[in-house]
Amino acid sequence: MKNKWLLQAMLLGLSFFVAIFFVKPIGVSTQFSVLSGKLHQVLHDVVSEEDLIVEDNSAENGYRSSNAYYDKDGGKIAKSIMHLKNYGMIFFINIFIGAFLGKLFLGQKKDRSSYIEKEPITQKQIWRSFISGALILFGARLAGGCTSGHMMSGMMQSSISGFVFALAVFLAAIPVAIGGEKR
Repeated sequence: MKNKWLLQAMLLGLSFFVAIFFVKPIGVSTQFSVLSGKLHQVLHDVVSEEDLIVEDNSAENGYRSSNAYYDKDGGKIAKSIMHLKNYGMIFFINIFIGAFLGKLFLGQKKDRSSYIEKEPITQKQIWRSFISGALILFGARLAGGCTSGHMMSGMMQSSISGFVFALAVFLAAIPVAIGGEKR
């Protein structure tokens, strides 16, 4: 198929639509906070379960944390820390499973040596990649979400912040890609 990317883009759009229609918007960066929060919980008890009194004086079972980040938005992250079996974590884990299955069943068998570096990967390259990934993840949490959450799901919901984020991503990514291509 000549325009295989078009079919792939349509499938990606369909999967986002189905997720938003049936469950909730797609986004995964919060799950990194949940995983680190689980480790934090194991080392130091930071999340507790308590009965909350909401504004209409009805009792609601909730979770609170001594860490303000876990406690924001009514303790949503605190609750996820205590209950890892949730939509976000299942989605996060299935990203890796889907990638593995895609490689296993759909992986191309052709020679990829034309765009794989001939030289061995150095420790410096490994550290650069790790630090870059950590900075991207930090930025995603600082922004309140990842590209999937802000740009893809946000734009599907006609969120102004989603459109602004997409514009900022492309304004930064295009010059970086062109500059990297010239190296």
